[in-house]
Amino acid sequence: MAKKVSKNARVAQRAANAGSGKDHVKVVKSVKDPVTGRYTYKAMIVHKDKVKDFFADVK
Repeated sequence: MAKKVSKNARVAQRAANAGSGKDHVKVVKSVKDPVTGRYTYKAMIVHKDKVKDFFADVK
């Protein structure tokens, strides 16, 4: 049988993994092609502190 992991062990493990994937988000921006008028979608995974920079980019 598998051993049960105590709550204190899980909390310590979560603190050790701080700065991992929970600080990143997937963002999707629609970009209109000036020639054809079609929309394309640009998707990236960025740090949650840089989301506004991603959407402020005019390119």
